[in-house]
Amino acid sequence: MFKKLFTVALISVAFVACNNTTETQEEAVEENNHEHDHGAMTEEASADALYVPANARVYFANLKDGETVSSPFIVQFGIEGMEVHAAGEIIKGTGHHHIIIDDAATESGTIVPADDTHIHFGGGQTETELTLAPGTHTLTLQFANGIHQSFGPQMSATISVIVK
Repeated sequence: MFKKLFTVALISVAFVACNNTTETQEEAVEENNHEHDHGAMTEEASADALYVPANARVYFANLKDGETVSSPFIVQFGIEGMEVHAAGEIIKGTGHHHIIIDDAATESGTIVPADDTHIHFGGGQTETELTLAPGTHTLTLQFANGIHQSFGPQMSATISVIVK
């Protein structure tokens, strides 16, 4: 029992360290280059860990699919049916946002990677500023639980933006 509690506490502390509070994409990516591996962090599955109400969804609050933007640009994250909460612990009905650039949604239960294309907002942020090269890019908003386990396609939204 003590070993399990210690392991959960260790995972929680490690993920709290992931919480970035930066405002720009470059700073967010830099903050995510930690000395631990998100993929190595797991927790036993529970009903609360991946609970998603039937009506829950995420969306881009200020951007539309196919919109033309100038870089840098602001991205606002919207959510319905769940609440935003900082990473670090699993609380039923809560999670935090990730933006995936030019890649697909993360499968349910899979840890969202932390790299240049998977930007974590574990501090509970609901917007960011992105700087992207000119061209067409896909942006996927992915919601995940307190230990970065994806809630899957139901809690993701993908749009394309044209950066001029």
